[in-house]
Amino acid sequence: MAICAIVGINWGDEGKGRMVDYLADRYDVVVRYQGGNNAGHTVINEYGKSALNLLPSGIFRKETVNLLGVGTVIDLKHLNEEIDRLRQRGVSITPENLRISERAMIVLPFHPLQDKLEEQRLGKDSYGSTLRGISPIYGDKYMKKAIQMGDLKYPETLRHHLKKLIDWKNAVFSQAYGQPPISFDETMEWIETYGAPLIPHICDTGKVLKEAQASGKSILFEAQLGALRDIDYGIYPFSSSSSPLASYAPIGGGLPSIKLDEVVGVVKAYSTCVGEGPFVGELSGDIAANLREAGGEYGAATGRPRRIAWMDLVATRHGIELQGATKIALTKMDVLSYLDEIPVCVGYRLHGEVTREFPFTPELAACEPVYEILPGWKTDITDVREFSKLPKAAQEYVLFLEKNLGCPIAYVSVGAERDQII
Repeated sequence: MAICAIVGINWGDEGKGRMVDYLADRYDVVVRYQGGNNAGHTVINEYGKSALNLLPSGIFRKETVNLLGVGTVIDLKHLNEEIDRLRQRGVSITPENLRISERAMIVLPFHPLQDKLEEQRLGKDSYGSTLRGISPIYGDKYMKKAIQMGDLKYPETLRHHLKKLIDWKNAVFSQAYGQPPISFDETMEWIETYGAPLIPHICDTGKVLKEAQASGKSILFEAQLGALRDIDYGIYPFSSSSSPLASYAPIGGGLPSIKLDEVVGVVKAYSTCVGEGPFVGELSGDIAANLREAGGEYGAATGRPRRIAWMDLVATRHGIELQGATKIALTKMDVLSYLDEIPVCVGYRLHGEVTREFPFTPELAACEPVYEILPGWKTDITDVREFSKLPKAAQEYVLFLEKNLGCPIAYVSVGAERDQII
């Protein structure tokens, strides 16, 4: 039995989906343990190119059980549409291979609306939300007002709970945003329409995990976003509203007593970021545009162009420590193949001093990147499958990162296809 978490080391969008898809055939159970449809994992395999927002990336493996855990928040309509899209491509999705925690929270139609209205109210001080309702639903969760997936099985209790929730939301919407009342009947109809097809998938994911552990099955936890977006340890308040840290995986999955055997931290060969907040070394102009186009750097959930920077060793070491990573998967190495030379941020200059420690969020705006320049390899590497066959400069780039990060690099992705990996 092996229990592993695949997690993001930086700001998200590191390529976790392709790594879960690649490794999923070694595991019996794949678990999404936090977040909602506010981020996407892009996977390319025999079914084509797929952007998964809610479904675990192990869904393409026929024998793998996929769980949406306690810590996730689920937009019923979005999940139904995502399932339908994959079924149309021939992916088998049944109550046997997709299980949804009865304790996961439901994202209702007024949550994205509240998200949008609040961003508009904040104006230039907005957080760069995906407008998928994630902050409002997690807020409701911790206010103890949200509706859980398991409530779909208890219509009368659900209706009573929803009535109280909408009364409260209407008070907020009218006073804070000057909005007309939310309709109870329309919201209830939405829940019944999109909740009914999912009821057969709802279960106690803790029981599923406990049984899997007892029978010696292997379990893979899949994170959304990255360490620097963690609600507690990230660049707050420009963070997500959940914890993508590996230490949260057993809790968000449904069985807090599970102990992880290894943590694979996914790191992109350069840096990208979606949303607002400090981003040391952010590039602009043609340099950023060329790297963005070469890497196809647009959000899988929103389509927004990602902000671009060179590899940031300060932020990456910090993320490795937060995640407790035992090994690294380095993705998108092939994207750098057009460059004559490749800068790497090895430190931050802060108040006249160079630091290699990641500072508290308010100080990041004053940080300037300190670069070391490495030679490029100027050769297509997408067909390489052995490290020794990479160009010498590409090998040296990987070894330089490994030495400075203090964590072994176990995988090097040289393309988006499942087998394009060393």
